[in-house]
Formats: sequence, structure tokens, C-alpha cells
Amino acid sequence: MPGVGLPPLERNLPPIVLRNYGKWLDHEEPRPGVLKHVAESGEACYTVRAGMPTNARVSTTLARKIADLADDFAGGHLRLTRRHSLELVGVDPARIDELIERLRGLGLPVGGTGRTFRNTVSCTGWIHCQFAATDAPAVAKAISDELYEDFLTERYPAKLKISISGCVNQCGEGSTADIGIVGIHRDLPRVIDEEVARCEIPLIVSVCPTGAIRPKPPKSVQVDPERCIHCVACAAPCQGMQIGDPDTDGVAVVVGGKAGNSGNGPAFAKFVIPYLPNSPPRWPEVTRAVRQIVEVWVKGARRDERIGDWIARIGWDKFFEKAGLPMSDKLLDGYVLWPMSARTGVRFHW
Repeated sequence: MPGVGLPPLERNLPPIVLRNYGKWLDHEEPRPGVLKHVAESGEACYTVRAGMPTNARVSTTLARKIADLADDFAGGHLRLTRRHSLELVGVDPARIDELIERLRGLGLPVGGTGRTFRNTVSCTGWIHCQFAATDAPAVAKAISDELYEDFLTERYPAKLKISISGCVNQCGEGSTADIGIVGIHRDLPRVIDEEVARCEIPLIVSVCPTGAIRPKPPKSVQVDPERCIHCVACAAPCQGMQIGDPDTDGVAVVVGGKAGNSGNGPAFAKFVIPYLPNSPPRWPEVTRAVRQIVEVWVKGARRDERIGDWIARIGWDKFFEKAGLPMSDKLLDGYVLWPMSARTGVRFHW
């Protein structure tokens, strides 16, 4: 029905895209940050990609300046990618250099295509999430600054995606990135009896994935420290279940995740560094660890071999050895439900 639901997609497509909808033959990347798609008609569509602030947060001032560039260079058409990059679609190839300079003038670097470092993705973290164990956007900013030159130039064997999740809920999707940073709590939930008494006790008990929470008469709960895995499930239904400690919260580093079907197919990342402290504002321990992993991958991988595909070829023991990381079998235990998830991938075979 008219007026119900989302606007039709074609209403917001650039004319060149609408004319060639479903008729694209090929694409190439003339240089990092510039995409060229060629249609059956021979018409070519040029797109310029730029990095955006972490968590895709912009002020209205910056948003208006971006919109002005879209009006001037792309007929008013822009889009945000799944990884929070900005793309101006349908740019006149004769004006690409001018557009790149204008974007740089706004602090938006052009790159992130081909065999480069892609724009980071993160959840909101401490900005307004009560579950977060780390400041995910700030970690993303620190990593982006560390790998800034790798966003602008192609020096990797394949593309590199890094995502940051503020807690194990994985809103930032760190588990399906080449390198993921996951915020972790190491303290038990602090039970505030008078607050818990106002909540639904059966709900608090039932949401715990390990059965660590039991009722405590007359109207509260208790937490079994031997079963608690320090997740945030119980904090959601009741404000009397508080978790988080600035002295013990930190992050873990996971490696080898992928959502795509190329290479060895989709994969769930595995923990390689179980804990690093929160060290704002620049998170030096995290950026050093990321740089260390990236450099051994660049040195050892073949062309078009993502980090997970490279590790699958050489083995996890070799990866830990090359990366200079201590190895433990506790880090490599597969997620118990992963086989069910893997069935959804076209490259998974029983």
C-alpha cells in the first residue's frame, strides 16, 4: 500500500544505477577508494569511498557538508556501507581528484577498497550501553589511527576487516571479522537485594546461559562463581544485577572470523589473547597486538588470503608461534553451537 513501510528502493537510486539495474558486467578499483562499475550498455559508474568517524557518528555540521559534496559531485546521491564508510555514487571521473581533496579537507580519508584496511566497525560502547566492558568507538579510533596509511594504500595480501564489540553480546560483530576486539568483564554480578526484589526472579534465573543464578529467599538471587562466565545476560532484565569494574574490565583479541563465502568460507573467530587492560585514551596494548598480528599475516600470507584462510593453511600452532603469542588449548575450543551456524554457509560440507 502507498505510504506503508519503507520507501521504494528505486526512489533513492542514482539515475546511472537505475538505468543499469541488474545489468552490471564487471568492476575494478583504479586506485584505493575509487570503484568503477561497467554495465552491459558500456556505461561506467564511478564511486568514491571515504572513511567515516567510528560508530558512524557525525555532527549535523559534518552531515550537511557531506550532503553538499554529494549535491556538487554525485547528483545528490550518497550511501553508507555496512562498515560505516561513505560512498558518493555516480561521480564524474574528471572530478575525482577534486572530490578526494574536498573529502580530505573534511578529515575523511579516501581509501578502503581492494587489498587495504577497511573502515572499522564498533558498537556504541560506553557512550550509552550499560553492558559495555570497554569504550568500543575509542578502541576503533585508536586502531584506525595506527593503521591509517594502510587504509590509503594497498599493501595487504587481501582486505582486512577489524570490528570492536564492547561486550560478549557482539553488537560490534567482532566474532566475524579478521581481527575482533571484544570487551570482557571479569567480575561477578553484584546482587542488590532490594532492587532484585522489584524484578521478575524467574526471568533473571532463566536468562543465565550456564545456570549460575539461583533464587535466594525471600525474594532475591545468588550467583554461583564456579558457573558464572561474566556475561551480561542477567544485567538486562534487572538493574539490581550490576556488572562491571574499572579495575578488572578489559578486552580480548579474537582472530580469523569471516562472514563471506570466499576462500575457506565463513568462520567464527577464535580467542588468541584472552585479556588486555583498558588503557584509554589510546589503548597502546591493543594497537600493538593488532599491529603484531597484521604484520605476520602480511609477511606470510598468499595473495587474496584473508587472515583466517592463512591460519587454516599453516595451522593455529604456527600462527601463535609466528605472532609470538602464548598458546593454550582453552583459547581454541570451538563454539559449541558453531556447527549449526556453519550449515548456513554455502561452503560448509558435512
